[in-house]
Amino acid sequence: MHFSIPPTAVVPELQARIDGKTKPPGSLGQLERLALQIGQIQQSLTPSLEHPHLLVFAGDHGAARAGISAFPQEVTWQMVENFLAGGAAINVFARHNGLQLQVIDAGVAHDFGTRAGLVDAKIAFGTCNYLERAAMSTAERDAALARGAAIVGALADQGCRVVGFGEMGIGNTAAASLLTHSLTGTPLTDCVGRGTGLDDSGLARKQTLLAQAVQRAALSPGADALRVLAEFGGFEIAMMSGAMLAAAERGLLLLIDGFIVTSALLVAAAIAPNIRDYCVYCHRSAEPGHLAQLRALHAEPLLDLGLRLGEGTGAALAWPLVRAAAAFLNEMASFSSAGVSEQA
Repeated sequence: MHFSIPPTAVVPELQARIDGKTKPPGSLGQLERLALQIGQIQQSLTPSLEHPHLLVFAGDHGAARAGISAFPQEVTWQMVENFLAGGAAINVFARHNGLQLQVIDAGVAHDFGTRAGLVDAKIAFGTCNYLERAAMSTAERDAALARGAAIVGALADQGCRVVGFGEMGIGNTAAASLLTHSLTGTPLTDCVGRGTGLDDSGLARKQTLLAQAVQRAALSPGADALRVLAEFGGFEIAMMSGAMLAAAERGLLLLIDGFIVTSALLVAAAIAPNIRDYCVYCHRSAEPGHLAQLRALHAEPLLDLGLRLGEGTGAALAWPLVRAAAAFLNEMASFSSAGVSEQA
C-alpha cells in the first residue's frame, strides 16, 4: 500500500493563520504543530474532528502459556468482558472524553458468541507459540491486515475523521519487544520490560525466552516487516497494522497509544513510511522498548505520565489536547479581528 504525504500547498496559509492568532508566535508549542498537522491532513484552514473512535483490538498469544507474563492467559477474555461491561480504564477515559469505543475480537482464545458492542473479527483462538514456530501463517497475517483495514474503512464511510488505537492481550508486550528488536535493530535487552508487572526473576525468564524466539526465527537484519509480523506478532497487532494503513489512506488522523500499538505502527511504517505524517504520538510509555520505537519513528509524544496500561488509555487522555489544537485554530481570535496590536 502506498499513499502520499499530505499535500503542502495549504501549509503557508495554515501557518499564517496560526501565527495571526492573539498570542506570541510559537507560544502554544506542540499545539501549534499539531494544529498545522491536522489542517494539512484535512487540507483545510478550519479542520473538523468528527465522529472520533477508539478501537481496542484483543488477541491471545500462544507463547503466553510459557510464562512470559505475570498474568494467566485467561485475563485477556476476562478483560474483554470488562470492556463490554464498561468497567475498564479505557471505558472511563473514552466516556469522559467523548470517544466512541469499539472492542474487536481479533483472536482471543475464548468463544464470546454474539455480543452487543463486540466486533467479531476473530482469525483464530490465539496465535501459535513463536518459541516453537511462526506465530501465524501468511494467510492468517494477511487476513488480519485485511480485516483491520475493513473495520476502519467502514468507519471512514460513516464520517469518522479520527481513529485511536488500543489493545488487550496477555503476552503482547513480549510480542511487541520482538517486533521492535527485529524492525529497529535495537538490542533485545533494551526492548524487554516488565509488561503487566513481572518481578526480577520473571523479567529474566522473559528475556531468556524471547532470546530463544529470536534464535529460532533466525531472521536476517533488515528482514521484511511482514515476515517479522508473521513470526512474532499477535492477531491484534496485525489487525491494528492493517487498520492504520487504511486510516492513513482515507486521510484520517491516527492517535497512537503506547508500546504495543507503536509496534503495529512500526510494521505499517515499514510498508508505507508516509503513514507517520498522519500520526499523533499520544504518550511516552514506561516500557523501555517504547523509547526505541519513538527514536526509530522520529516521534515526539504529547504526554509523559509513566503509563504502561495499554488499552488505548494514553490515546484517550491525549485526545483533549488534540481537540484543543483544532479548537484554537478554528475559534481563537486573530490580531486583526480582536483589534489587538501585533508584535512590533
